[in-house]
Amino acid sequence: MPREVRTVAVLGSGYMGGGIAQVFAAAGFTVQLADQSAEVAAAARDRLVAQSREFEARELFASGAADAVDRHLHAADSVEEAAGQADLIIEAVFEDVDVKSEVLERASAHARPDTIIGTNTSTISVNTLRSAVTAPERFLTIHFFNPAPFVPGAEVVASEDTDEAAVEAVVRVLERAGKRPAVVGDTPGMVVNRIQYAMVSEAFRVVEEGVASMEAIDTLVRNSFGFRLGLVGPFSMVDQAGVDVYAKCFGILRDAFGDRMAPPAALESAVAEGALGMKSGRGLLGEYDEDTRAAIQGYRDHAYVRMQGLQDDLGAPPSAGATQH
Repeated sequence: MPREVRTVAVLGSGYMGGGIAQVFAAAGFTVQLADQSAEVAAAARDRLVAQSREFEARELFASGAADAVDRHLHAADSVEEAAGQADLIIEAVFEDVDVKSEVLERASAHARPDTIIGTNTSTISVNTLRSAVTAPERFLTIHFFNPAPFVPGAEVVASEDTDEAAVEAVVRVLERAGKRPAVVGDTPGMVVNRIQYAMVSEAFRVVEEGVASMEAIDTLVRNSFGFRLGLVGPFSMVDQAGVDVYAKCFGILRDAFGDRMAPPAALESAVAEGALGMKSGRGLLGEYDEDTRAAIQGYRDHAYVRMQGLQDDLGAPPSAGATQH
């Protein structure tokens, strides 16, 4: 593995790949951007620089970020050229196994032996794609979220062959680029999309049952658990509200909707062991003494007030048809 990642090749200059290229270029990495042709890559580079200047003018990018993108972002003549210059390659083409495999095969054939190769996929298993890469111990998933310049999270997923050194190197690189990565196991959809799609599926069920409109659901989610999830994760919310409270509520939902709403086994085990969350001093995430409880509650309350203030400052989000007359 390279001792230090300095040059990043981004293969695919569309909405996702372009955003990833901006992230690394703004952070000072040399970025080689490749696409189907040199002309496509060059046009994308010009578009991304202009867009970065617009973002900076709107105070979405820090001062100087657009100049950094202009300095560090380069259009490569081909996938092979970009791959051959890189310490880290990120494939960001269409979400199709065959398309991704073809690009990964071309890139790995021209990459240095110590170059790390990543795929930006939101649903495809890393083990499905690893056979396309020579020396698969350097291959892993690096999943950015849309829009890449503004959403800080990133999922890192190793295959059965991935060297731990590659995982550690990618985590460090992402942190240098201003991201907040988490290493997770391999599963279709990874972590975020499995959870997100479960929520979306249930939202559709509620609409289909005539319980609420799509607009009502959007309003409620944005101003209830979605409001909280911008600041604390789901397990922290359970510990704060009470593990036993969630277990009881799951039981009621199971009675109404069947086993898909059954209490998770780990939740029931925690209740049986008396790990009821912050109120009992022990919960799903560990021990809570008085100082820890006070710090969590203080952070939560302050954060929620700040979040509501941000909502008030921004106003309601635009909706479909809002500009129609």
